[in-house]
Amino acid sequence: MTRFTVNDQPVEYRLDPQTPLLWALRDASNLTGTKYGCGTGRCGACTVDIDGRAARSCQVSIAQVEGAVVTTIEGLSHEREHPVQRAFLAVQVGQCGFCIPGFVMAAAALLRRDPNAGEEMIRATLTNLCRCGIYPRIVEAVRRAGRLQRGEDVIPAGARPGIDPAEAAGSVPALVAPAKLSDR
Repeated sequence: MTRFTVNDQPVEYRLDPQTPLLWALRDASNLTGTKYGCGTGRCGACTVDIDGRAARSCQVSIAQVEGAVVTTIEGLSHEREHPVQRAFLAVQVGQCGFCIPGFVMAAAALLRRDPNAGEEMIRATLTNLCRCGIYPRIVEAVRRAGRLQRGEDVIPAGARPGIDPAEAAGSVPALVAPAKLSDR
């Protein structure tokens, strides 16, 4: 049996000790925010926090985390109030969203170590892959999250990006019915 803490809860897995942490989290604990992307540790979709450091959970066995503290995207914060989550929402980073949990976890670990991380450090540290190509927005969001952590920026509580349906309806040009052949 392998024992460690996941999202502030002690867990005991009765799985083969060589089971990748990713599968223990997803299959045994139903924490599906940690995504399977490539299985080789290259894409970063499976990034979690292990004892304060970002790690690719597909490359770590549960035996390797015996006694450790693991945090997944579900345990980072409740109601998405972590500065990185708030900044990602405010900057509207997500496109398809598949890679976002891994990026959020990697960014949170980076900003814990260096809340003043600049663009060069962010790009060098966040080596996760995004098929949608949202890298400029990710960099912008991580920099904003750093400012939030340092108290240099504010995102109003509960602010969620989006368009008010009433505003959206007014901004779309009215469709004009095509002219009938008899009107020509």
